[in-house]
Amino acid sequence: MKRTLHGVTLAAVLFTGGVSLAQSAAPSPTSPTTPKPVTAMKGTVEFKGFIVPSDPKAFLERLHYINQSEIKQAKLAQQNSQNPDVQSYAKMMIDSHTTADQKVMDYAKSQNLKLAEMPKPSNDMEKKAMAADKADMEKLQAMTGAPFDSSYMSAQVGAHDAAIGKVMAAQQGMNATGELATLLTHLTQELPKHRDMAYQTLGKLDDAMGVGGAGMQGGTMNHGSMNPSTPPSGTTPSGSMGGSTGGTTGGPTKTK
Repeated sequence: MKRTLHGVTLAAVLFTGGVSLAQSAAPSPTSPTTPKPVTAMKGTVEFKGFIVPSDPKAFLERLHYINQSEIKQAKLAQQNSQNPDVQSYAKMMIDSHTTADQKVMDYAKSQNLKLAEMPKPSNDMEKKAMAADKADMEKLQAMTGAPFDSSYMSAQVGAHDAAIGKVMAAQQGMNATGELATLLTHLTQELPKHRDMAYQTLGKLDDAMGVGGAGMQGGTMNHGSMNPSTPPSGTTPSGSMGGSTGGTTGGPTKTK
């Protein structure tokens, strides 16, 4: 049973550099979907279809915004959910993203970079996505109990699929060294844990309800469809991830 994943976080759009986020059917474990090629735009780097800003400040601002968004959503989950598994997941998100965000801010300070709380949209796609993100957050704020749990957790799976791919793109395409390389390594270790826990928690919700539920459907942000039978993807980008995914390439592409 397919579960539609739409944005609560901006992980997909904030790293695409303007590439359209098309909703797509999830590949089965035995027959992966071949993603369409994408081209890195000016000021971005691309790796296996995932695109991120090549400017460190722009990249860090998006990481900071996503961390803060995840913390806010998790705090909302602690208020609006009565499910112990969702509560546990939310606590983990608060702790982990607080730590990650401190690393982002510490690195930015060491580079004399002042990060904006809200990234400046690089294009109309990103501007619309940020508006949709706000609308989706308002929808979540109006939910409680099981409807909140289903919407929040389904969006978390798709959002982390997207985030994993984007961080991998940065790791492979930005030629990061020193503290930035350490930060990216930390994220590639932590984000799959978030995704796996979200997937497992979502499965428990489905088991409790006996049926699959629908996730958030707001604005223009699409994370793609996630088949509940599809296992966690770990750190390997695939067509099921949020955002536009391209064909597999031999190495990173940087466009100045």
